[in-house]
Amino acid sequence: MTDTSSRLIDLSHTIEHGMITYKGLPAPLICDHLSREHSRSLYDAGTEFQIGRIDMVANTGTYLDTPYHRYADGFDLAQLPLERIADLPAVVVRVAELAPGPIDWTRFSSLPVRGRAVLVHSGWDRHWRSDRYFEGHPFLSEKAALFLRDEGALLVGIDSHNIDDTARRSRPVHSTLLAAGIPIVEHLTQLAALPDAEFRFSAVPPKITGMGTFPVRAYGKVTTARRPSVT
Repeated sequence: MTDTSSRLIDLSHTIEHGMITYKGLPAPLICDHLSREHSRSLYDAGTEFQIGRIDMVANTGTYLDTPYHRYADGFDLAQLPLERIADLPAVVVRVAELAPGPIDWTRFSSLPVRGRAVLVHSGWDRHWRSDRYFEGHPFLSEKAALFLRDEGALLVGIDSHNIDDTARRSRPVHSTLLAAGIPIVEHLTQLAALPDAEFRFSAVPPKITGMGTFPVRAYGKVTTARRPSVT
């Protein structure tokens, strides 16, 4: 009889004080609301706590977009169905060999995308925390977004600066996917560590009313068969 074992692969960037995720947006400010030193005056001897505080825009680190990010009548973080973001069967498309620029629908045409999270591995995360990260990044073409929508993808993620071409003022990929209720995860990392398929993906943000975007702890769960030892 064969049993299984599983491992979790972290696909998120660490959020740090002062880091820039998206040029033009402010960096997060991380500090103590209640320091351990100050807490000692509030509790019995030997008891201390730290309460942290963070001031940041929602588009920080590895984050997820809901339809409300693009459309006023779209569902927000509080209305986001867990079935769209947690423990999803997933598939990776490898495009790291391409020159930076548009990723067309043909890269997805042979993949089983229906009912799955589709993660685009461009390798662009190697430029994270550098000016290069913001310049000439890989992105999806509008036809790719239409294909993924029509073929029934549950979620689409990418390991680059934006799933759209930021050299333009339009955002056809966001518009297409979010109009169809398909969440988007941007700024993923470590996708090279995932198999091409046969794994599960999760990227769950807090349940907040009136917000369309928020950081997530994205991860993949890879399960492998393990033969029992013969004694």
